[in-house]
Amino acid sequence: MGYEDVKAEAKEKMRNVDNKAKETWRKADGDESLSDKVANAGDDIRDTLGNAGDEMRRGAEDAREASERDVEDRPL
Repeated sequence: MGYEDVKAEAKEKMRNVDNKAKETWRKADGDESLSDKVANAGDDIRDTLGNAGDEMRRGAEDAREASERDVEDRPL
């Protein structure tokens, strides 16, 4: 597990903690309104897209590193 993997996992965990805190705060008045539900859904979507972006970035980095290794390993 490289630096980027650790960083992406930490970001994902922080997004989850942030979401849970927001959801708890929105429920603090004892009633979850429609706007609270919409805000929670928006947070979930934003976090899911952020996590997907991190996964794509890691995949692209892995592919780039593999490509560089292939080029280095080719006979001249």
